[in-house]
Amino acid sequence: MISVMRELHLIAHDIRSRENVGSLFRTADSLGVKKLWLTGYTPAPPDAKISKVALGAEKNVPFETHLDIAVALNYFKEEQIPVYALEITPDAQDLKSAVLPDTMALLLGTETTGIPPSLLAECEGAVKIQQQGMKESLNVSVAAGIASWSILNR
Repeated sequence: MISVMRELHLIAHDIRSRENVGSLFRTADSLGVKKLWLTGYTPAPPDAKISKVALGAEKNVPFETHLDIAVALNYFKEEQIPVYALEITPDAQDLKSAVLPDTMALLLGTETTGIPPSLLAECEGAVKIQQQGMKESLNVSVAAGIASWSILNR
């Protein structure tokens, strides 16, 4: 059996919680995410709260910070790496059955309002995690962990 090496970048846009960012670093380190892109007002290391949750993963995971998300999106466009949104939209593919490329970026939105339509329009598509509860949402770092594991272990 031939194993396909997958490459995943996470774009954390306008994530307010430092604890969520620390959790994203731990998840990225654990699952082998290629790079974290911290855009908008997402906090970045060095930061005591991020470090407390990341437990040193912020020192192992490559990351870039850009106030303007267009810098990151332009990089992916130039490198021909498709960007998908992790968002519940009418046309989002279920993560379990979505056909996704071996190399991609996954855009994560704010904890309260998600990904704005202007950024969804920049994405190749959207994927969602099928949920059964009444809330229909997950914490951004939990959702990123589930999605990253699913994408990297296909």
